[in-house]
Amino acid sequence: MLEVSQVRKDYGAPGGPLTILSGVSFSFERGDAVAIMGPSGAGKSTLLYILGGLEQPTSGTVVLDGRNLYQLGEKELAALRNQSIGFIFQDHCLLPQCSVLENVLVPTLVSSRTGCVERARQLLDQVGLGDRLRHRPAELSGGEKQRVALARALICKPHLLLCDEPTGNLDQASADAVAALLLDLHQRQETILVVVTHSAELASRFPARYELHHANLHVVGA
Repeated sequence: MLEVSQVRKDYGAPGGPLTILSGVSFSFERGDAVAIMGPSGAGKSTLLYILGGLEQPTSGTVVLDGRNLYQLGEKELAALRNQSIGFIFQDHCLLPQCSVLENVLVPTLVSSRTGCVERARQLLDQVGLGDRLRHRPAELSGGEKQRVALARALICKPHLLLCDEPTGNLDQASADAVAALLLDLHQRQETILVVVTHSAELASRFPARYELHHANLHVVGA
């Protein structure tokens, strides 16, 4: 379970603190799929980074599977991110010098898990890239790169999958394909899926939809 309570985020500004998030609270369980919408600058990405242990809130708590992220030490938090949280970013963040298979395996390099190569191959089969294992990112289309990023995000069997504009750089056909694949694999893996997006079409695919507006989170569909 992901439990967020009274999360606030302020940034220093010349006229005084700028409040990006104010009293954001919610709880999601494994199997939930949530889209968060909002205008540019509303704080969507900031909220996502706070949920993922990448940016500390000014106040409030984020608890994943009973562990308060921001009460953990640096090494404990890094281990939790690696083991329990998967990330997908708009620009996919693949390593250009590595093959498709090697990119998917990157999160496993700091763990002692066995069977990682076989799982990576299975995930790449599931995203339709089983025949592209040795290709480099430069040899892939935008949609294919994002499918590699999805396989990489799932390699460690995360409980929480966080996606920041995962279809933002794709044409409509590729965006539709990635969105369908994302939701399908989320259901198979039983993750908590949280996506921030500008796309109303992408958000409409999700059973729960929220809007971040004036530093607060509001339910717009469920």
